[in-house]
Amino acid sequence: MLKRRIAVLVSGGGTNLQALIDRQQAGDIPHGQLTVVIADNPQAYALQRGEKAGLAVAAIPRRQMSQEQFEGELQATLEKYDIEVIVLAGFLCILSANFLRKWQERVINIHPSLIPSFCGKGFYGLRVHQAALDYGVKVTGATVHFVNEIPDGGKIILQKAVAVLPDDTPETLQRRVMEEAEWQLLPQAVEMVCAKLCEEQADRE
Repeated sequence: MLKRRIAVLVSGGGTNLQALIDRQQAGDIPHGQLTVVIADNPQAYALQRGEKAGLAVAAIPRRQMSQEQFEGELQATLEKYDIEVIVLAGFLCILSANFLRKWQERVINIHPSLIPSFCGKGFYGLRVHQAALDYGVKVTGATVHFVNEIPDGGKIILQKAVAVLPDDTPETLQRRVMEEAEWQLLPQAVEMVCAKLCEEQADRE
């Protein structure tokens, strides 16, 4: 079976990366192959998760480079591993329109809200869940979407709703959204995108 080679871009602990690793090992991403984990933070624990799973890992320290330098290094690393699909899994660096143009409908992101609510520049991590609680919504969730030049602005692939409970804190809500939505949606969306690319290649051949 054809498999699309996947890079996972991370900045921190890598819980969504772990969900992808677990689901691949369970056989739930048959059209994709996790290949390399790339972090913009050399201390990201996600790099250890990747190594433990037998994946290639690379650190490109964003703070020490210009955007152009960083994206040049990133592109070179992606080419080195023949990557076809990029997954942003807790990746806090915004990629430029110039970079994304080369990867149209090949870059996907997971966001911890029901887009278009609580999204865009500055909405990440616990800030998203604090905003949902401050607003008083009774339902939140997660969204997987294609990435374009507008933060959280690309076409939606999958969404799942999660209830907000009366005694929730940002931390408890974050955990429930991860467990009930993010860790389920992201592997599903990765498989959908990889399967579509495999189908398109088979049609061309």
